[in-house]
Amino acid sequence: MTWVDPMGLIRAAEAGGYAVGAFNMHSDETTQALVRAAEESASPMFLQVGRAVVPHMGLQAATEMTRRTADSSRAELVLHLDHGPWHECLEAIQLGFGSIMYDGAHLPFEDNIATTRRIVEVAHSFGIIVEAELGKIPDADQQVDWSAYYTDVDEAERFVAETGVDTLAISVGIVHGIPAHDPQPLDIERIERIRDVTGVPLVLHGASGLSEEEVRAATAAGVHKFNADTDLRLAFRKGIEQVWSQGDRQLEEALAEGRDLMVAATVEKLRQYGCLGRSKVSA
Repeated sequence: MTWVDPMGLIRAAEAGGYAVGAFNMHSDETTQALVRAAEESASPMFLQVGRAVVPHMGLQAATEMTRRTADSSRAELVLHLDHGPWHECLEAIQLGFGSIMYDGAHLPFEDNIATTRRIVEVAHSFGIIVEAELGKIPDADQQVDWSAYYTDVDEAERFVAETGVDTLAISVGIVHGIPAHDPQPLDIERIERIRDVTGVPLVLHGASGLSEEEVRAATAAGVHKFNADTDLRLAFRKGIEQVWSQGDRQLEEALAEGRDLMVAATVEKLRQYGCLGRSKVSA
């Protein structure tokens, strides 16, 4: 298979005016769905080992599951740790990840800088890029005061300068999950200002709740990696429920239908991000 340079993918997206998709897997079937979507659409992709699957099976087992499927593919893929605390980042470095996200956003600002800088030093010594997060991203069902959640522009400038992170995940009105009420509009001007003062590609988590128009506007403003999970999990669940609604059926049949629907949902995300056909390796 083709494990590729993650920063090269993001810089190519930046130069080409599109974004790369980053998606979490939860099982063998969901991993297969993501890889198939990358193959069928000839799109590069970040395969993310995330905060749900790690407590479920452990980082090493989740990594082995991901590599088992990816190794038989010719898609352009990056193995990425999503929302990793300190100890998981160190383990991911040992496991040979190409990209890690250290999440110190819950820490006081000075502590976030100090710990992120140390992770960057270690990761860069192994040729691994680092994404970090600044600002707070609420869950979809939370009611929040957005003024306390947005990424501060001045803090972002200092944070990137003092840590040396390669990409920065920011809070500009996004949520984890899909809002049940009217979503907060994206603060596109804030994205542009953060791009201008930091000079690094930006990342938006919680992309399942974004409209296609918001995706385009955010990309033009400086976002070149979108993380999405909820929409894809819901597609997988729909396939399972469609089979089971017919009565007693084999589990494998339900999983296969879920996988097929998740492939289609993932390809649609990749289309929205503008990365269809951007892979240099044919499937």
